[in-house]
Amino acid sequence: MFKKKVLDNGVRLVYENIPYVRSVSVGIWVGTGSRSENLNNNGISHFIEHMLFKGTINRSAREIAATIDAIGGQINAFTGKECTCYYTKTLDTHLNIALDVLSDMYFNSKFDNSDINTEKKVVIEEISMYEDTPEELVHDIFSEMVWRGNSLGYPILGTQNCINKFNKKMIKQYMNDYYTPYNTVISVAGNFDEGQLVDYVTKYFGDWKYDKQFNLNYSPVDYLVDVDIRRKETEQVHLCMGLDGVQHGDDRIYPLLALNNIFGGGMSSRLFQNIREKKGLVYSIYSYPSTYMGAGLFMIYAGMNPEYLQKVIDLTKKEIKLLIKNGITQDELDKSKEQLKGSYLLGLESIGSRMNSIGKSELMLKKIETPEEVISKMDNIKIDDVYEIIESIFKNGRISLSAVGNLKNEIVL
Repeated sequence: MFKKKVLDNGVRLVYENIPYVRSVSVGIWVGTGSRSENLNNNGISHFIEHMLFKGTINRSAREIAATIDAIGGQINAFTGKECTCYYTKTLDTHLNIALDVLSDMYFNSKFDNSDINTEKKVVIEEISMYEDTPEELVHDIFSEMVWRGNSLGYPILGTQNCINKFNKKMIKQYMNDYYTPYNTVISVAGNFDEGQLVDYVTKYFGDWKYDKQFNLNYSPVDYLVDVDIRRKETEQVHLCMGLDGVQHGDDRIYPLLALNNIFGGGMSSRLFQNIREKKGLVYSIYSYPSTYMGAGLFMIYAGMNPEYLQKVIDLTKKEIKLLIKNGITQDELDKSKEQLKGSYLLGLESIGSRMNSIGKSELMLKKIETPEEVISKMDNIKIDDVYEIIESIFKNGRISLSAVGNLKNEIVL
């Protein structure tokens, strides 16, 4: 069972004690990502994530890594569109070291000019690597296209032009705006003494002062219908087809997840069986929903030989039409619900997954659902709920498309 404590300065601590493990995972969550950026600083959230590992007034970059390596732990971070997370996984006896290192990075990073210039090169190389990974690039192209003009569509890595402008002043100003107590959640899952945890968090974060409250506010997002083709010399063509979805926190995600399992979410799904297994036109094909504050997408991805592209598009549209026309059976729904529950419960066996789940939920929604509540919502998915999703997303939805690869012919959507 998770618990929550709010420090006097507004920092939120959420934690779940799992006494039968010997490890603990700690995450420091910040409510900022590429969606908080603008056309002048796109990529700065991700760049700051890199810079926090470059050394503090107390530790060099090497010493940060060595401190965690010395206790057999792991330390890493990731940046998304709406949040950034710095996290560790260590033995339960090393919780204090984990919080000491993370808080040192969080509050005491030096941002030396030489390190900033070095890391610019690193991130620009990361962008180049991403450009050379078309199966990932095609998803970014899609979101930029359908959310054109809104920061939700900005690439998380940013652009080379923006990155070249970054300096210490910009970094410090951005952190002053977003790295605030009211915009920070500390999430802990694993084996620990509750009183000791609260004492450690108070010790490292309790003296943090900030003179105003902070609430995340995002501008409304319009979903645009469009087609974006990037021609590249690749062996495969990588395709994304998508529709407007459901937003983060909307309980309609549960029937959508159940439907996704049936439609394209696994090896037994309709897309995989009919387009890969029966016809052999693709190596990979799958669908998935993604949710954000006030927006969401339902995505279909496929990778194939360029000559099969139009055929795969046509067959995917055919599967959508059949779904609209014939729906699903109760047997399919029952199996999908069991699949959902199994996947969710297996995920609970990972302390990293638990830390992620409670941290992100508290940060984005200011509430956390218990496993029992989640399972209950999965059990209560009715076939009428799925039909409502089919109606609102598939029947009334409008398909957009992005593709990357060596395309020879025009696409007909």
